[in-house]
Amino acid sequence: MALSPIRSSTFSSSSAIVTLAVLLLLTRTSSATLSKNFYSKTCPNVFNTVKSVVKSAVAKEPRIGASIVRLFFHDCFVQGCDGSILLDDTPTFQGEKTAAANNNSVRGYELIDDIKSKVEKICPGVVSCADILDIASRDSVVLLGGPFWNVRLGRRDSRSANFTAANTGVIPPPTSNLTNLITRFQDQGLSARDMVALSGAHTFGKARCTSFRDRIYNQTNIDRTFALARQRRCPRTNGTGDNNLANLDFRTPNHFDNNYFKNLFIKRGLLNFDQVLFNGGSTDSLVRTYSQNNKAFDFDFVKAMIRMGDIKPLTGSQGEIRKNCRRVN
Repeated sequence: MALSPIRSSTFSSSSAIVTLAVLLLLTRTSSATLSKNFYSKTCPNVFNTVKSVVKSAVAKEPRIGASIVRLFFHDCFVQGCDGSILLDDTPTFQGEKTAAANNNSVRGYELIDDIKSKVEKICPGVVSCADILDIASRDSVVLLGGPFWNVRLGRRDSRSANFTAANTGVIPPPTSNLTNLITRFQDQGLSARDMVALSGAHTFGKARCTSFRDRIYNQTNIDRTFALARQRRCPRTNGTGDNNLANLDFRTPNHFDNNYFKNLFIKRGLLNFDQVLFNGGSTDSLVRTYSQNNKAFDFDFVKAMIRMGDIKPLTGSQGEIRKNCRRVN
């Protein structure tokens, strides 16, 4: 009889554990259906096909690699990683391309079109545009010197887009402060650590003058020599030189490494978004770690990319597999 309470307690604990496990499973059902082997039987050559196209494009223009990673990021932050950003406007449909965060800024659509066309030739109606964007992002990082990881696939493409969300701050603007950055990433289920690691994608690519004009003329937490050099290509007056470009990482702009974080140490972050990561705030220690340990940055970047790719994917019978990434079937 003395054992009865113990049995009862054990049963209750076990039940609680099982219940918790079920709840956790249910909360991750959508992402749990993604798999690195999703196309192993239906389209085994998809990886080689995507890589071939990306490799050729990056060889011609290294910046396109950074653009594809940014395209993936902007897609995932608006109603999940569903390829919605790829949809063109029509007379009866408003996509996300003309939203403030994307208009005249996000690029790489033509490369995704090219990849999709070649994938369709070998596996028609099988591989989603959303998955192609994920694979192309990974390949862009690897081809420019960054880490490799197995991407989780099985997403389907949305039949809708969300211009309003894309246009109202869901995607953090380059002027974001640290609190805004942390909040925006947390809204997507990503931690502050994920946010800093993903920001490291600014180790390659370029930004337009409109994105950093205020910083180089009006902010004080910036190296003066660095600011003056950027002012030569970015006039103070709005509307003048708005589309002139500057490297996000002035040291190795076409290579994926941890120099981006080293730049923040000497107040040479190009965007306000960048420098606030190392400006006496809660993320200073992470920036210090990544600047001193490239392997630590690579490790956390990979984890964060996988976690970002798990944001609200459409799976199973949801959505569709678009034949053309720019329009619904």
